[in-house]
Amino acid sequence: MRKRLLLLFVLLLTLTGLKAQPLVKVTGRVTNELQQPLAEVTVRILGQDQSALSDDKGNYTIYATNTSFILKYALLGYKQVLVSISHDKAGRLIQNVTLTESSNELEQVTITSRQNQLSNSTTINISGIGAMPSPSGNFEAILKTLPGVSTNNELSAQYSVRGGNFDENLVYVNDIEISRPILIRNGQQEGLSFINSDLLSNAKFSAGGFESRYGDKLSSVLDVKYGRPDSSQTVLTAGLNGASLSTKMLRQNSFLLAGLRYKNNTGVLSSQENKGSYRPNFTDAQLIYQQQLSPKLSLNFMGSFNNGSFKLIPQSRQTEFGTLSRTIRLDVDYEGKEVDDYRTLGGAITTLYAPRPNLVIKWINSYFNSRERENIDIQGAYFLSEMSPDPGDPEPRPSERLTGVGGYFTFANNKLRSQHLSSELKGDQTFNDHTFSWGLRFEHKNYRDDLSEYSVIDSAGIRRFYGGPVIEAENKLGIQYYSAYLQDSYRLSAYTDLQLGIRGNYNSLSDQLLFSPRLLLAYRPSGNHKIFRWSAGVYQQAPDYRSIRDFQGILNLNQKAQRSYNTSAGMDYAFDGLGTRLKFSTEAYFKYQDRLIPYMMDNVRIRYLAGEQAKGYTYGADFSIGGEFVKDLVSHFRLSLMKAVQNIAGDQEGYLKRPTDQRLNFSAYFQDRLLNSPTYKVHLNVLYGSALPVGAPSSDRYTDDFHIPAYKRIDIGFSKDFLDDASPGKSRLLDKYFSSFALYAEVFNLLNIDNTVSYLWLKDLNNVQYAIPNYLSGRRFNLKLIIKFKNSK
Repeated sequence: MRKRLLLLFVLLLTLTGLKAQPLVKVTGRVTNELQQPLAEVTVRILGQDQSALSDDKGNYTIYATNTSFILKYALLGYKQVLVSISHDKAGRLIQNVTLTESSNELEQVTITSRQNQLSNSTTINISGIGAMPSPSGNFEAILKTLPGVSTNNELSAQYSVRGGNFDENLVYVNDIEISRPILIRNGQQEGLSFINSDLLSNAKFSAGGFESRYGDKLSSVLDVKYGRPDSSQTVLTAGLNGASLSTKMLRQNSFLLAGLRYKNNTGVLSSQENKGSYRPNFTDAQLIYQQQLSPKLSLNFMGSFNNGSFKLIPQSRQTEFGTLSRTIRLDVDYEGKEVDDYRTLGGAITTLYAPRPNLVIKWINSYFNSRERENIDIQGAYFLSEMSPDPGDPEPRPSERLTGVGGYFTFANNKLRSQHLSSELKGDQTFNDHTFSWGLRFEHKNYRDDLSEYSVIDSAGIRRFYGGPVIEAENKLGIQYYSAYLQDSYRLSAYTDLQLGIRGNYNSLSDQLLFSPRLLLAYRPSGNHKIFRWSAGVYQQAPDYRSIRDFQGILNLNQKAQRSYNTSAGMDYAFDGLGTRLKFSTEAYFKYQDRLIPYMMDNVRIRYLAGEQAKGYTYGADFSIGGEFVKDLVSHFRLSLMKAVQNIAGDQEGYLKRPTDQRLNFSAYFQDRLLNSPTYKVHLNVLYGSALPVGAPSSDRYTDDFHIPAYKRIDIGFSKDFLDDASPGKSRLLDKYFSSFALYAEVFNLLNIDNTVSYLWLKDLNNVQYAIPNYLSGRRFNLKLIIKFKNSK
């Protein structure tokens, strides 16, 4: 009897305690930014031991023992979300949450989500971009370390992907396609690329096999997002090459991102062999504002202004080239100057409407206006001398007899205005195991081009025009593009996903209606550490102004779209090794192009043989491995092998190497800490690209009978954050105002290697033509300071 009374007493105490701590049942759904469900999201109530996981549809249920508590949502690869709950009484509560992708989470060594599985893209670790030593300072510097990407110019933001040229790459910022300047001839004239690294929330890059939601280009996609920040923050960067200031302001229903940048390459360019007065000045301003008008409707505005000015008054040049047995020296005296400038002004308004939890609709409207000008009036008198060794002098000296003497003159007065207007409607909707995506897009491009240029070379009394006769042209062109896509991502089984899509496009220039089907199959076996992918698709690039303009400025209005049939097979494998978590990725690919527009590369200028047509093929394989070899510091290594050839119709030459046929590419980005002082870090960037084919200047045919030597470069940087948590003693003054105070010391081109970007073609007294290399930048030292201000309370 006593035992029964004791049991009843304990039961009454328990019930009394439960009444004193009322239960709140929380249910909800966790989705990503596209309102797609996220599975295996961990939901915790801070201060309680219990937790819950979301299911395949993103649904979860969890119980709280208090009416006021904090919910924490976490999934690897996404930013953690904390939600404060204050409920009046016990009962039920619905709490839906959207998670955004995190650049700080090491997604490149993680294989978790279905979204990763059904994407042929690499997530870029943007948190370490500021630490990467790069003379350009542009975001694209990190792209040049990725699998499939080739480069041979550290001054340029241009890059080649799997045998394609820069015009074949798509670049999106917040779903808005970005255009680039057309008239730029060399990397010296390039300034700030459109992407502001300080404003990024995440970035993805696909070297091929990308899905139908992306546009009609042949090679690659860079998809960048300026999204909602985690918190308000202001960052100041100042160095010998320029400065930037960015601010992020976060409110409950809105956020603001703003960035100002300035760049001056005078110090970098002064290390080149062309001596003179360099005045390169580049400025950029961007503003992003988003307002949540209601739980279902938001409005986003993006505005940008990009301005570049390059002025050069050359004085002299001295270049040595040749072989070990025979060295030639070129001396040039200059007169005249070059003044180039460009300006791009534009903006976009995006309306996002989510009428239901499983449906998101975006309406994107953008307008960009660009003006580019070239003014070149330079003449040079040159002398070619053969260097011969003196038996009594170990150093070579110029011989007394000149082997060549002459002069050349370059003139250009070119103006190009372009306008780009677009409107796009796109949607994403989820039904059980299906995710449907669709889009409709209209674009109007308008060009006005005034060309006036010529070059003359007088070599030993033999006068000839370089690049054809005097170019005088006035072109006006308007092109309309209409495109649409439909895509379905379908879960075939617990381990297999299939993505089917098709794009249709029509343009008023070639008057073609084109259809491009695409497929991606992904298999992830149990264990969640491997993904196998296979993709196939048709990629068709409609003609644009640059591809239809030939060397003389004449437009080929009959040009048809370029077309490529692509297939690839790859694998991602995550494993534990070397004391850390590593990810190994590999992909083999083959591309057959039955319709190509051949072109030549002149420094960074792409010169199309607009009246010609070619076919070709490209195949290769990419390998990469990366991870945290040192805690909190990501390093990665990659190797790319490739062959790219083409056969121009009617030239009787057969298959020749394409200008981007770089057979071998290797890159390594390694970061470490000093053993005795872990707050000191080292950042090493190594690039190697094998020789590139090039032909002697010609306006009527393409050749590959010469080559640019292999590109070899090592940049190194050292950094210290004086407010690092591992610092033994922090400055109270710095800690009062700043959350980070990091100093960087960098050495560009550590080994001082002379890398060639192009050639100047001259003749000697015997009418022998020489290819005089135009070298890139030499060794250069740089200091940089990155300061993050503390938020004002």
